[in-house]
Amino acid sequence: MAFTAKDVQTLRQATGAGMMDAKRALEANDGDMDEAKQWLREKGLAASAKRDDRENTQGVVAVVIDGNVGAIVKLKCETDFAAASEQLKGEATTLAKLVAAEGEDAVAKRSTELDDLKITLKENIDLGEVVRMEAPPGNVLAYYLHLQGGRGVNATMVEMADASQSLAHDVAVHIAFARPKYLSRNDVPADVVDKERQTLETISRNEGKPEAALPKIIEGRLNGFYKDVALLDQPYAKDDKQSVAQMIGSASIVRFAQVEIG
Repeated sequence: MAFTAKDVQTLRQATGAGMMDAKRALEANDGDMDEAKQWLREKGLAASAKRDDRENTQGVVAVVIDGNVGAIVKLKCETDFAAASEQLKGEATTLAKLVAAEGEDAVAKRSTELDDLKITLKENIDLGEVVRMEAPPGNVLAYYLHLQGGRGVNATMVEMADASQSLAHDVAVHIAFARPKYLSRNDVPADVVDKERQTLETISRNEGKPEAALPKIIEGRLNGFYKDVALLDQPYAKDDKQSVAQMIGSASIVRFAQVEIG
């Protein structure tokens, strides 16, 4: 029995199921509306739409590196309990391995498994950030994963040139705790710099700084801003007497990524 988009909408309204779930229910039952409703009930999907509206700020982060390819995947859920479950952690790891092997779009292959997790854990389970890096020969990839309660909550990955694996790992650890937004000060967008400069000027004027000294004061404070947001300018976490740029010496950081819960 054929069905239409209007039938899908009718089934959604009647059961509270998501659009794709309603469509799958009709496909599985040859368009029979009553059988489709029963199918959704049996699969526990009848209330998934309401579940999808619930906030999911918890979750788990998984990271894998296989040779010169690495991936980070975040799975979101509602509670610490679900985040610590072996099912969610296992699925996040499976997804990360899949992304590393086949690319970011490969996560679509696990849509059925994610739907099953919603049923099993009875929470709003959703895919968060997905990152993939592939380094050319000669470059190295390294990662760091910070654990909390047995689950990954803060993952970083960095690609470096002319660097050892241990040096790249040290940089990955630094990124996890320093949380840079940009690689270098040159990567900070001009509008972000302009806004910060205007803010610093307002602060300096409100503090009563001499007009003649304002340009120097503002530039000094802007350098402090760069040390907060630009990785290469940041004081190295394990030795704040030197910057990350000084710490890595002749090596170079090609790119980095960070994915966190919360």
